[in-house]
Amino acid sequence: MLSELINFLGACFRPRSDRFVHKGSDAGGRQDGLLWYKDCGQHLNGEFSMTVVQANNLLEDQSQIESGSLSLHETGPYGTFVGIYDGHGGPETSRFINDHLFQHLKRFTAEQQSMSVDVIRKAFQATEEGFMSLVTKQWPLKPQIAAVGSCALVGVICSGTLYIANLGDSRAVLGRVVKATGEVLAIQLSVEHNACIESVRQELHSLHPDDSQIVVLKHNVWRVKGIIQVSRSIGDVYLKKAEFNREPLYSKFRLREPFKRPILNSEPTISVHQLQPHDQFIIFASDGLWEHLSNQEAVDIVQNHPHNGSARRLVKAALQEAAKKREMRYSDLKKIDRGVRRHFHDDITVIVVFLDSNLVSRASQIKCPNISVRGGGINLPPNTLAPCTMPTEAGNI
Repeated sequence: MLSELINFLGACFRPRSDRFVHKGSDAGGRQDGLLWYKDCGQHLNGEFSMTVVQANNLLEDQSQIESGSLSLHETGPYGTFVGIYDGHGGPETSRFINDHLFQHLKRFTAEQQSMSVDVIRKAFQATEEGFMSLVTKQWPLKPQIAAVGSCALVGVICSGTLYIANLGDSRAVLGRVVKATGEVLAIQLSVEHNACIESVRQELHSLHPDDSQIVVLKHNVWRVKGIIQVSRSIGDVYLKKAEFNREPLYSKFRLREPFKRPILNSEPTISVHQLQPHDQFIIFASDGLWEHLSNQEAVDIVQNHPHNGSARRLVKAALQEAAKKREMRYSDLKKIDRGVRRHFHDDITVIVVFLDSNLVSRASQIKCPNISVRGGGINLPPNTLAPCTMPTEAGNI
């Protein structure tokens, strides 16, 4: 039965990958079917590798790496900015963050003339306020935008300091060499906000003591109000402002009881780390990677191979695990096109940032050309999909 289903999916949804393979220089990245990748690039503090694999019909993951001036002024400070924005309900919020968050950060850095936790917090806040304003304007004609949101994971390297800011359940993991043994340990740097974590459920109960249904176990998954897994995000205005939780919003998003205080919030958890010479690299990835690989497994894959292609190697390992869980071949999984592919794995974005300790220690004073790379993907009109429909059993295999 499984093999028949795979053959059906292959026939109906085989990606026309030849249309999306770009040969030659990978200065802006290359597209190969549903896979976009930039195997190697240079940032102010070392090298980087970046990959996106699309599963949704419209890519909901957005990402960027920016290196050079972190301010509106060319006088700096200089450093590296990494952002991964894992959208849900549609791509609008993650695209908005990709267009605005770094610009806000540069503006606040210019005002304060330095990088700080406060600068990052203000940049998140301004991005949230900007998206809320957009929802208010678009609500009369496009009410469903109130139910679109995004996680946001940001890393900033400046003056030998690493700032990690997170909303939602993307993750940053550091690979650090243990001097005595030479092994590389995985150290999780980000704090996640997902209702599957007991401390997050406790936080929600303490913030909403009068609501016994603030978190609900639904189909064996903990969800906030029985709807969404993450407790913090940009967007998701329908769970932050009661005036957007009403018709014509789809009924699955509408709560029975009106709420007086926001159910979700947009306050990132920010941590600060002084980089050490034995800190080798940082893996930034959306939760699609961590569903299939442990922190240590991911660090071992990066450590045991050349820098070039590290992010693509991690994505391949995750897809191989996804295929194994469904008792299918990796080669068959790759034949399944976007939209249908979401039944097998999520959009996955990975950015591996390698740290050259010689550069990290002096990079904030070095003026260099600004580098800007955004993760790619296929965003075609829906009518370009193959005209087959999903078999009803496909969601349950």
